[in-house]
Amino acid sequence: MHKEQDGAAADRPRGGAPAADGTPTLGQVLLAIEELWPASLAEDWDAVGLVAGRPGNPVRRIVFAVDPTVEVVRDAVSRGADLLITHHPLLLRPVHGVAATSAKGEAVHSLIEGGCALVAAHTNADSAVGGVSDVLADILGLTDVEPLAPSGAGLPEEGIGRIGLLPHSQTLGDFAARVFGALPAVAGGVRVAGDPAGLVRRVAVCGGAGDSLLGAVRNAGADVYVTADLRHHPASEAREASEDGRPYLVDVSHFASEWLWLPAAAEALGNVLRDQDFDVEIAVSGINTDPWDFVLTPGR
Repeated sequence: MHKEQDGAAADRPRGGAPAADGTPTLGQVLLAIEELWPASLAEDWDAVGLVAGRPGNPVRRIVFAVDPTVEVVRDAVSRGADLLITHHPLLLRPVHGVAATSAKGEAVHSLIEGGCALVAAHTNADSAVGGVSDVLADILGLTDVEPLAPSGAGLPEEGIGRIGLLPHSQTLGDFAARVFGALPAVAGGVRVAGDPAGLVRRVAVCGGAGDSLLGAVRNAGADVYVTADLRHHPASEAREASEDGRPYLVDVSHFASEWLWLPAAAEALGNVLRDQDFDVEIAVSGINTDPWDFVLTPGR
């Protein structure tokens, strides 16, 4: 379903030197990851960074994915990956064991037995320049982009969500079709709230679940808001609070909105590592981890 991205890449810590064959250690790759997506940008509740792996181990092949599911882990191991970088954490909530009798335990065992490290770049990759929402804004052609909720720990242009302008006004119907066409194909499609003929230009976006930002979207004067996992009550209350129907809402797949970041992230990491004279193969997983398989709509 998805395009794979393969390319040379690698990194070394400041003052360090690459191995004779240009292979970095996991610790050296972690420095490159920190440069791109600083852990300080992560939300307080998040769990980012190294989940499994020895920092001294060599990294010759890296795979990016949205979710560290058992299928994704096994695929990365089968491809000889030394490092799997996922957007979503494997162990976001506390656990009391990682026995292979559970899916998460099986993933941990498969990683360790396969010699594959795991790193999570979650809300730090949402907030950073070039992160999830930046990529979504860029794909939709937004200009004059700024954060919806600026980060207190980063640059002025860093934070959760983005808001910007379309080059020209267009109808909500046309804009929603543009969003649909930009996303990977998943069962859920795109849901829209608003007048199809209504004109939109000021656009807010947030990759992943973003209904917590509905207040910020309204205060920013957005015509339309693109995000995922919009719940019934927040969406209903946002519509009732509006005097002119705005912001219109475009609800997309959580997985699809964040998958768009993976090729850009792989390219960015490859560039940083290449600048350090490392030689690492980087690929993007083609596995669809959206949890839904099909939908029923009226008349079908």
